[in-house]
Amino acid sequence: MHVGVDNFVSAITDPATGRVVGPEERMQDLLDEIVLADQSGVHAFGIGEHHRPEFYDSAPVVVLAAAAARTTRIRLASAVLVLSAADPVRVFQEFSTLDLIAHGRTDLVVGRGSFTEAYPLFGLDLRDYASLFEEKLDLLLRLRASEKVTWSGRHRPELVDQGVYPRPVQHPLPVWVGVGGTPESFVRAGLLGLPLVVAIIGGEPARFRPLVDLYRRAGAEAGHAPETLRVGLHLPGFVDHTSAAARDAFFPGWFEMMGRIGRERGFAPPNRAQFEQQAGPDGAFVIGDPGTVAGKLTRIAASLGGVERISLQMTNPQTSHASLMRSIELLGSAVVPAVA
Repeated sequence: MHVGVDNFVSAITDPATGRVVGPEERMQDLLDEIVLADQSGVHAFGIGEHHRPEFYDSAPVVVLAAAAARTTRIRLASAVLVLSAADPVRVFQEFSTLDLIAHGRTDLVVGRGSFTEAYPLFGLDLRDYASLFEEKLDLLLRLRASEKVTWSGRHRPELVDQGVYPRPVQHPLPVWVGVGGTPESFVRAGLLGLPLVVAIIGGEPARFRPLVDLYRRAGAEAGHAPETLRVGLHLPGFVDHTSAAARDAFFPGWFEMMGRIGRERGFAPPNRAQFEQQAGPDGAFVIGDPGTVAGKLTRIAASLGGVERISLQMTNPQTSHASLMRSIELLGSAVVPAVA
């Protein structure tokens, strides 16, 4: 099982000094974090996509290209790219170019996004939420399958025997589908025979077993070989020398993020008891010392019938660069070997 890191490039307030880390400094710190992940044995690093003031990840492929030029081994991924709000032709060109820079180390993880800011930003109607993704995913898959494409749809001008370049190193370019908790999303990925990344941000991961089984069953009934029906997970996570230190480092930022989102969506305010439950043995947060994290990753993978990869979402607006560097180094040097 491969173990990686996902990051949404959050604006950070240094917990020791109260200083707000500006976007230029945060980008440089982020690249150092990806280089350390490459050097320490972490398998993959993913960058999300958001269009909100508290995140600096609105152009993930640019960040990944900069990281590709400074790394040699680690796989570089979107986590996730909001395909519904993008032009699939441009997405394919950008990630093919990234794959050339990275010498074939690219994974394109696409989804619909858990926030909606991208839709009005790019002149899209949120009522087309489902059809935009289905149509654009279809075009993306056509583009990666053939150098020249003839295609038509509702949301984009047609293509008539149009060549799309450059072509990536990997053939086909790996395309994963990022999903939340809707059965239709699992079935769609299974019918298409595409690998799946399940975002689990709360509750018990084991509750997703029926949906993962549904995905595998849909894929098998569509004639796809079991080895093509690959499953990955995206979970909040953090590593430190002790579990108490890891939880204390992650909680303040989690409390800030969830409080902000909760106010927007009408949720009850978060609290420490909820956090501790999620960080406990059966919760979705993989937070602790290396042994605790490795053990929990192994249990979660087994509870879902086996998974190929798990990425820990380390975004936190109140975790210092030094703490993130320590967490990444421990993940690569101690957790990855233990899981292997």
